[in-house]
Amino acid sequence: MPFFTNFAAVQKIPPPHNMLPEYININDYDYPLPDERIARFPLEQRDATRLLVFRDGTPADSTFSMLDQHIPEKSLFVFNNTRVIRARLIFRKASGSRIEIFCLQPLGGYGQTGGITTWKCLVGNAKRWKSGSLEMTVNTGMDEVTLSARKGEMAGDAFEITFGWDKPEMPFEQVLEFAGKVPLPPYLNREPVESDTERYQTIYAEFNGSVAAPTAGLHFTPAVLEKLESRHCSFEYLTLHVGAGTFKPVSVEDARHHAMHEEELIIERQSILRLLQHNGGSIIPVGTTSMRSLESLYWLGVQLINGKDPGEEFFIDQWEPYRTKTSIPPAEALQAIYDYLTARRMNSISGFTRIMITPGYRFRMCDALVTNFHQPRSTLLLLVAAFIGEGWKKAYMFALEHGYRFLSYGDSCLFFPEKEKG
Repeated sequence: MPFFTNFAAVQKIPPPHNMLPEYININDYDYPLPDERIARFPLEQRDATRLLVFRDGTPADSTFSMLDQHIPEKSLFVFNNTRVIRARLIFRKASGSRIEIFCLQPLGGYGQTGGITTWKCLVGNAKRWKSGSLEMTVNTGMDEVTLSARKGEMAGDAFEITFGWDKPEMPFEQVLEFAGKVPLPPYLNREPVESDTERYQTIYAEFNGSVAAPTAGLHFTPAVLEKLESRHCSFEYLTLHVGAGTFKPVSVEDARHHAMHEEELIIERQSILRLLQHNGGSIIPVGTTSMRSLESLYWLGVQLINGKDPGEEFFIDQWEPYRTKTSIPPAEALQAIYDYLTARRMNSISGFTRIMITPGYRFRMCDALVTNFHQPRSTLLLLVAAFIGEGWKKAYMFALEHGYRFLSYGDSCLFFPEKEKG
């Protein structure tokens, strides 16, 4: 028996297809961001940040601790529970040259032991590392670990780096905890300090894998969650490991020619079930990563209904939503995923998404969005514009005029899409 009879979106028949504009001029998604408006450090209290509420095309000022007063009762919040790894490794050659290795993605999965692993990495000052291995000695507080790195083949702008360490029983991610640095966004333009270890991590972070925090979640505290529960809100979790590509600016004038980055998405079968059983309130993703994940799940369900078997790993291409014409309701798409996992006795499914959400996209899964302020000319700003239309300019200008703090450690937004007319 299908579960989707209570799913709010079952009554919504989405439009047959998304419309990718013939031209997306990235210059239309630019705004002046003075350097002094970029928040270099977080506030002392997470939920003391300001909250810009944008509803019916009108911005209003609030604080994040009062989020519960601005959302519908019985809303379902969807969080990204990825955990930021200490991805920056600083090696010194015998000559004194500084080589920085930025760990992007393991080529054999997380949690590897055995004293050897290979990762896809960015390398700073790579021209000074022509051959040979690099080494550092790391103090764990109880012992010392020697970590080595050897450069392999280059793929795009990244290298395959093979790491070795002399405590093979220790997982590599634990080695990173001692050897690496917090990978702060480049626009903060500073080295990490001790407080970043805690503050550049959500309070619900669980699964290692991201090189950038899902920053909309940084504002949440136990007190905020308790207030939301008092309004009969519920919480669900998925995992999207955020890659360094999230900071990649759109460098081409026509954003349709931007190559979207790929990120790993994992969701449990029970989470799909709870989405299906949600009793009619709004679905509110926390952050653009959660929003992209939810929308990607819809397109995974469409793939299944159309007869595509993803096996144990799926893939959502950058422009797939714009090539596929469908009126499948969101609940049916989720039901297809749940049935697929149940039939194969799979507790979860993982895959990769490159979905790029631009103006012209029609959202299937999301009714509001909690997010931060994003960089000019970014794919994240394109996503916001797709959700609230031209109102993004009004919201951002309001924030600039009223002293809001911007980007990862800055203030927050609660966006509701403009109501359809007629």
